[in-house]
Amino acid sequence: MLRGVSILLVLLHHFNIAYPLQDTVLAATLGWPAVRAVARNGNYGVTIFFVISGFLITTNALERWGSLERIRLPGFYALRAARILPGLFLALLAVDTLALAGVRIFDNRAGAPVSLWTVNLAGATFWMNVLITQHGWINYPLGVLWSLSVEAVFYLLFPLACVGLRRPSVRLALALAAICIGPLYRYAHAGDEGGFLYAYPACFDAIAIGCCAAVLARQRPFPVLQQRAVRALVAAAMAALYLAWPIAQSHVLGVSAMALATALLLLGSGRAAPLSRPARALAACGRRSYEIYLFHLLVLGSMRTLMPAAMIAGDAKTVLLAAYLVLSVAVGACVAWSWSDPINAAWRRRWVRYPASAPSADGRGGQSAAN
Repeated sequence: MLRGVSILLVLLHHFNIAYPLQDTVLAATLGWPAVRAVARNGNYGVTIFFVISGFLITTNALERWGSLERIRLPGFYALRAARILPGLFLALLAVDTLALAGVRIFDNRAGAPVSLWTVNLAGATFWMNVLITQHGWINYPLGVLWSLSVEAVFYLLFPLACVGLRRPSVRLALALAAICIGPLYRYAHAGDEGGFLYAYPACFDAIAIGCCAAVLARQRPFPVLQQRAVRALVAAAMAALYLAWPIAQSHVLGVSAMALATALLLLGSGRAAPLSRPARALAACGRRSYEIYLFHLLVLGSMRTLMPAAMIAGDAKTVLLAAYLVLSVAVGACVAWSWSDPINAAWRRRWVRYPASAPSADGRGGQSAAN
């Protein structure tokens, strides 16, 4: 559900950039300040993703190998490749095809200092965030790969640290260092959006918080955090932080606070309970959030090409927003069902060897760590 909420916040943020919602029925009903407050901070949705990613991947590693120092590097990297690469390369292929066909919005921006092939290389080898930090958002649909770059580099280092640093206290010290460096780095780069939003040190703290939460959850339950009133209080604090300031003003400690609050919700998740229909819909979006994230700007870019913002006003934007959300979720689900999931499963059967006591590769273990 958290992933579902997060991906919808990201989608709304990008739609409002392309088609400002100030003149819509939403703004008239709720007030433009309220709509703007919801739509402006989509990057906090990515922060929540990072925490969930660290939590799930650490939890699955503990379940699969028993302890972090026993992680098998080939198996870990094969699992990550099986989950990440099919969707990533399909997205690159789709963007390149449209750009070469002359659909302008899918090519690099006019006057970009690097070629489309350099952008592809940055996306495929996980330094898109570095490219954005240096040159800005060069390619409209491929810019979102900055967060995948952050995660991929973290998970390149994660098993090496776990295997190399065999004492839990040393691993904890490394995680705490990442958690402390994050806000310090964002403070040092407060005037530089590329620095405080996209740089590796500015984002690693959220993933490290998720990793620490997973270790804590395995060691002991937290019944206080499982109380509904406590969870509601944490969620209310997250909403207040999200709505009160734009992330450009609150990023130094705001990212840390959002990440810690997300970890508290995960620690208090307890046993699964029956979900309402809206909650099931959010959970379904969350399960396909990776594919939705990869392809939603292809949907929005196509809309911007066919229906430029100058042609759309008032309630037509509300209709377009609904269509965009439905299409983005549908495209993500279709890509997962027809492409990512089959390749993921085949790759796991061929290349991943599980310990006898490990979860099977049916989606309950590593598959759920897709983020």
